[in-house]
Amino acid sequence: MRVKICGLTRKNDVEATLRAGVDAIGFILAQSPRKVDLDTAKKLACCIPPFVSVVAVVKNPTIGFLDEVIKSKIFDMVQFHGEEDPNIIYDCPLKTIKAIPVKDERDLQAISRYVHVTNFFLFDAKAGPFSGGTGKTFDWRIIKGIDPGKPFILAGGIGPENIEEAIEFVNPHAIDVNSAVESSPGIKDEKKIYGLMEKLKKLEI
Repeated sequence: MRVKICGLTRKNDVEATLRAGVDAIGFILAQSPRKVDLDTAKKLACCIPPFVSVVAVVKNPTIGFLDEVIKSKIFDMVQFHGEEDPNIIYDCPLKTIKAIPVKDERDLQAISRYVHVTNFFLFDAKAGPFSGGTGKTFDWRIIKGIDPGKPFILAGGIGPENIEEAIEFVNPHAIDVNSAVESSPGIKDEKKIYGLMEKLKKLEI
């Protein structure tokens, strides 16, 4: 099971996340209490070793801003959280993740719009104006047994308390964790991160 910790804003949190053994780290460049600018993301990413993926989280980016993200050479993937034109995702030279906010089955209709242009899907709770990090789960029954045509990531309120249930019930290819391992928005809790990873290791034994 692959794990991404998202919404990092501090160097010591990045280092703690790496020590815990995560597979990917996400920096939010869209509106969010955890938003960082490109300069900050570059400074935070400087200590990330090879083979740990760095993900840019954006929402309806302009072509110009997306070009800046790509040319920064910080990121391995771009995670799109808006209502982007599929061509923008298709033309992105980095690997892409298309987030699908889910409240009911009708939201899954968006899959067909993006399945031919994205590398991965991410299913998250639909809640408010922010790009993830709401701490809310959605009804996992909506996506149980789903085959969206691409590997998919489960997000939305995933943390140490429910990671076992999430993996067993949904069987995603990866999980994305944010607010459930924080002490406050943008401030990660090292104990919670280690607790999450320890539970994950037990599941894989």
